[in-house]
Amino acid sequence: MSPWLARRWYDCVFWSSFVGFGFGHSLRVIGRKNMPESGPVLVIANHQSYLDPVLVGLASRRYLAYLARESLFRNRFFKGLIESLDALPIDNKGLGKEGLQGTLSLLNRGKCVLVFPEGERTPDGEVHPFKPGISLLIKKNAAPIVPVGIEGAFAAWSRFKKTPSFSPLFLPPNPATIALSVGEAIDPNQLRNLSREESIAFLQQKVQIEFQKARQLKRK
Repeated sequence: MSPWLARRWYDCVFWSSFVGFGFGHSLRVIGRKNMPESGPVLVIANHQSYLDPVLVGLASRRYLAYLARESLFRNRFFKGLIESLDALPIDNKGLGKEGLQGTLSLLNRGKCVLVFPEGERTPDGEVHPFKPGISLLIKKNAAPIVPVGIEGAFAAWSRFKKTPSFSPLFLPPNPATIALSVGEAIDPNQLRNLSREESIAFLQQKVQIEFQKARQLKRK
């Protein structure tokens, strides 16, 4: 698939997904200027919903590759769909060797890659501890790291709902039903001299800060 056609397909899938699954939900984003317009970028975000890859893709305005649960690749149709969007499979234990190598390969090709360091969707809407596997990626990564906070997607489609929530028909959605905050890019060299625990804590704090910004934005 040519780069132009791949981009058009990507835009079509992402926008139709947001319209289809997020009908009746408004979206507000701050910090778009913080996302580098080109070159490799490692995006880390809190994980609230199935909608998160779509939301971050719309917020970043970059062609976004991401990691997805291995079980999602067992459905033939869905496998073809998410592979066409540069999704990489990871097991339930986290990033793993193959996920790490795949992510680094995408970054080396200049891609913008989305990772959810929590490893799974939140059970309560809050940011939960990052999995240790993210430290391996941090150690080998040379790309800028952009933290993103997501708020409102949990209410729209939590892990406990089979289908997304919708606003009442013919009524306007609440202001900023879903909000995202894109933080300033982090130079990976800042993490070189930190221990594994320190680097994980540092990045989790950055995502937590953006999450709080998104929460404030949602309430405006």
